[in-house]
Amino acid sequence: MSIEERTWQAPGAAERLQILRDTKVIAIVGASNKPSRASYFVATYLLSSSKYTVYFINPVLDEILGQPVYKSLADLPETPDLVEVFRKHDDLPGVLDEAMAVGAKTLWLQLGSWHEEVAARGEAAGLNVVMDRCVKIEHARFHGGLRLAGFNTGVISSKRQILA
Repeated sequence: MSIEERTWQAPGAAERLQILRDTKVIAIVGASNKPSRASYFVATYLLSSSKYTVYFINPVLDEILGQPVYKSLADLPETPDLVEVFRKHDDLPGVLDEAMAVGAKTLWLQLGSWHEEVAARGEAAGLNVVMDRCVKIEHARFHGGLRLAGFNTGVISSKRQILA
C-alpha cells in the first residue's frame, strides 16, 4: 500500500478545543483490554482525568476496566458525541458509516490514522473530523495535564525510572 497523499486540512487548535468542550460522550471503537495498547492507555486516562462518559466498542470483548463492552456503536445506550477510532485503515469507511448512522458529531482518528476519503465523506455529512491526533494528548494539552499524563516529566531517558 502506498502512502496516501495528505491534502485534507485539519481543524486548528481552537476548533479541536471546541470539539472537546462540546463533547460529553465518547465511544472508543477498537478498544482493547491489553494495557500495552494505546486504546487502553487512552481509556484509562479518559476515565480518570475527564468528565466524559466513555463507552468501549469491540465485538470480541465483554469488559474493559470494569465496564461493559458493546459490539457496535448501534448497541450503545446513548448517542456518542465523539467516536475515537483505533482500527486499521481499511476498516475506517465502515466505522464512518456506523458513526453517521448513530448520529455522532465527531469522528476522531487516532495518531497515525489518516484516510482522505473518510474525512471528505464525514465532513460532507456534517461531522467534525480529526485525524492523526490523540484525544488523550489533546485533552491533556488543553487542560494543563501533560505533566500528569506522562509528558513533560523533566526526565530525558530511554530507561524506566525506578520509584522508591
